[in-house]
Amino acid sequence: MRRYAALVTMVVSSVTLACASFPGRSDPARERLAIGAPDSFLVQFETSRGRFDVMARSQWAPVGVDRFYELLRQHYYDNVYFFRVVGNFVAQFGITGDPAISSAWRNRRIADDSVRHGNTRGAVSFARGGPGTRTVQLYVNLVNNPQLDTSGRIGFPAIAEVVSGMNVVDSIYSGYSRPRTQPPSTRPDSTPSQDSISRVGNAYLNRHYPKLDYIKTARVIREWRSPRDNARR
Repeated sequence: MRRYAALVTMVVSSVTLACASFPGRSDPARERLAIGAPDSFLVQFETSRGRFDVMARSQWAPVGVDRFYELLRQHYYDNVYFFRVVGNFVAQFGITGDPAISSAWRNRRIADDSVRHGNTRGAVSFARGGPGTRTVQLYVNLVNNPQLDTSGRIGFPAIAEVVSGMNVVDSIYSGYSRPRTQPPSTRPDSTPSQDSISRVGNAYLNRHYPKLDYIKTARVIREWRSPRDNARR
């Protein structure tokens, strides 16, 4: 249980943080998009390590996928760092470098989805700190993590999966996070403080964790909608 406890608790203090500053973005305090997420959509992540693509599928977790789509339309993940990368476990991101935007999203939690697709290698899921606490933080599974499918009774539902560029995800810098196999007592945890990221932004990370990799841009590049959805547009 200890090996993934940090994933459950990491969101408690900053559960609704994320979204990079982007000129012209619409008001993040709005409740929902006028048009919900497509049945599926392809997302291109350009990062400091290269490109990887993610396919989101509404049938896996409709509430979570709708939030993911909303954030992407606002260019939410631009200039957002992978602040916690644990080898043979997960690569986590989603805390914005803009403290004002962090504050705007602080209490925008979404309802839980059931686990319809597990935390297999390459699957993308929302982090959470308990039932009904998902907001903006995501992680990519670097290996199969079946224990996360049932953690806290409801588990961590996958919303998407990496469909190309998993080698890029594997190469994301992990030197600031303690390996799962290393007990906490062996050395201080060097993982960046989520509270500090939310209060100070990327300036804190650039000063104290200069080797971190980050997302340059994240864009929806293709969508698939049902005929009924297309008729509504």
